[in-house]
Amino acid sequence: MDLGLKDRVALVAASSQGLGKAVAFGLAREGVKLALCSRDAKAVEAAAEAIRRETGAEVFATATDVTQEDQVRLLVQQTIERFGRIDICVTNAGGPPAKPFDATTVADWRRAVDLNLMSTVFFAREVLPGMRDQGWGRLIAITSLTVKQPVDNLILSNSVRAAVAGLVKTLANEYGPFNVLVNNVCPGYTATDRLGELSSTLAKSSGVPEAEIEKRWTSQIPLRRLARPDEFADAVVFLCSERATYITGQSIAIDGGFAKGLL
Repeated sequence: MDLGLKDRVALVAASSQGLGKAVAFGLAREGVKLALCSRDAKAVEAAAEAIRRETGAEVFATATDVTQEDQVRLLVQQTIERFGRIDICVTNAGGPPAKPFDATTVADWRRAVDLNLMSTVFFAREVLPGMRDQGWGRLIAITSLTVKQPVDNLILSNSVRAAVAGLVKTLANEYGPFNVLVNNVCPGYTATDRLGELSSTLAKSSGVPEAEIEKRWTSQIPLRRLARPDEFADAVVFLCSERATYITGQSIAIDGGFAKGLL
């Protein structure tokens, strides 16, 4: 299937590892020109070099803290200077720490809002006007299955990710008339370093081996296994493509059937 993505320009946030890196690789394999960012300059350049080496894609990489509006603005400006435009923006950031409500502080809440909600707002403010003017665009927010079903001890993620879903739905309504599609993708339990950190935290707090934590997760997933990052990336690449021209305003779970709700 020709996804119609060759020579499109995509900006993928938090793309030095995990889901962001997998999405960047997936887009590069379709001939997309890439801008990557991470707070760690060495890590994001290493990811960029790996993508160039494997796919031959043109890749621009730079250190960016997505919680800082001025840094997001600079990243977008640099990407446009390099490639002429931005067709696709995939927002992404690490999740807030695993805690029950009574262990959270006001500072924790503010950091979570900055990390997951405001970073998405910053990217949307910078890229959507250009997408509107060119009459084509894709804004995809990577959030979490917690949008579909709250997870114990993840109250920060459960709350703030839902706000991102509300933002996505509203932006889809506002920018749909300009052929700009806005969607939210909700990864489930996926084999990334982030999931390993969560497993370790939960194992320590509950006094069980990490293997037991993973077993608890997979026992609730109909497919009885964790997702691979490339499986998640394939869905995102499809949503970016010309084969997904009537999908917008959705929160799509890529979770192996974990979420039990009907919507």
